[in-house]
Amino acid sequence: MATFSSISKTLRGCLIKKNSNFMPTLLRCMSNVPENSVYGGPKPQNPNQRVTLTNLRQKYKKNESITMVTAYDYPSAVHLDTAGIDICLVGDSASMVVHGHDTTLPITLDEMLVHCRAVARGANRPLLVGDLPFGTYESSAQQAVDTAVRVLKEGGMDAIKLEGGAPSRIAAAKAIVEAGIAVMGHVGLTPQAISVLGGFRPQGRNVDSAVKVVETGLALQEAGCFSVVLECVPAPVAAAATSALQIPTIGIGAGPFCSGQVLVYHDLLGMLQHPHHAKVTPKFCKQYARVGDIINKALLEYKEEVTNGSFPSSAHSPYKIGATEIDAFMQQLQKSGLGDAASAAADAAQKLVTPNLQDE
Repeated sequence: MATFSSISKTLRGCLIKKNSNFMPTLLRCMSNVPENSVYGGPKPQNPNQRVTLTNLRQKYKKNESITMVTAYDYPSAVHLDTAGIDICLVGDSASMVVHGHDTTLPITLDEMLVHCRAVARGANRPLLVGDLPFGTYESSAQQAVDTAVRVLKEGGMDAIKLEGGAPSRIAAAKAIVEAGIAVMGHVGLTPQAISVLGGFRPQGRNVDSAVKVVETGLALQEAGCFSVVLECVPAPVAAAATSALQIPTIGIGAGPFCSGQVLVYHDLLGMLQHPHHAKVTPKFCKQYARVGDIINKALLEYKEEVTNGSFPSSAHSPYKIGATEIDAFMQQLQKSGLGDAASAAADAAQKLVTPNLQDE
C-alpha cells in the first residue's frame, strides 16, 4: 500500500502541473530517463556524436579518407576519441602488444571482452569494432554468430571484424550480418592464419594470390560486410581491390590507394622500444612519436629521485596536519610508549615546514 500511495502522489503531482501538453508531462514523471532522451527522435549530426555506418558511407562516397586505430584499454580509447579517429578497433593484436605473446593466436574471447569493455567506456565518438579471436568462429556459422553477439552485448562494440576468405568464413560473415550485426572483413595477410601462411608474410605478390585478394574482398562484400581490411599487399593490388569493391577498404601495409588506413596504437606511437619489439614492428608502420623513449626517461628519473630522496618533496606532500594536532598526536604516541614514533613525527613536521605552509 505504501508503494501504491507513493505512485498515486507522483501521478497527482503530474496532473496538477500547469502544462497544456499533459501526456509528455505524465510520461516524464514516470520515467527515470533524462527528458531529452525520452522519444527524442533524430538529432542533428555534430562532430561529438558516435560515428555510424551511415557516416562512413558518406565519407566513402565523398572520397574522404577513413581513419582507424587500435585501442585496448580506457586511456588509449580516450586518446582516439580526443583525436577524432573514425573507427576504433579492439584488435586481437592485444595478444602481442599488451599480453606479450609472439602471435595473435593465444588471446581468448573472455580476455578480448575485457579489452572491449574498457575501450567502450573511453571512446564515445568512434565506431567500435571488436576482433573475433582465433578459435571462436571457425567451427560453424552458429558459433560465429554466438561469439559476435557476445562481443556486442558483453563488450559494448558496434561491429565485429573477422579474418579470412575461405567459404566457411564467408558463410560466417553472412550469418552474422543476417543476425543484425555489422561485419568488417579482413584479407591479405591474416595473422590468425600464420600456421598456413608460414609466418607473417605479405600476400598478393603473384598473379594467383593477387586475384585471390580481389575475389575474397568481393565475396565478403556480397556476404554483407560494410568494409574490408587489406593487410600487407602490394599497393597496385590494393588499388584494384578498392576499385572493384563498392565498400570502403582499410589498408595496413597496403599503400595509399585504399579508402582509409589503420595502424596499431603502440606501433604508431613508438611505445615499445625493447629490442624484441623493435624487431617485430612492421616495416610499413610510421612512428609518429617515440613515446617509449619518453616513458623510459620518466621512469629512470623517478627511480633516481626516489633513490636520492628528492621525491617526494614538500611540494608533493600536500596533506597537512595543524601544529596543535601534531603536538597532541605526539603526546598520544608518548603515552603509548612509542617515543621513537613521536620523534619521527616531530622531525618530519619540521623538515616539511616552508614559508607557504599554512595550517588547515
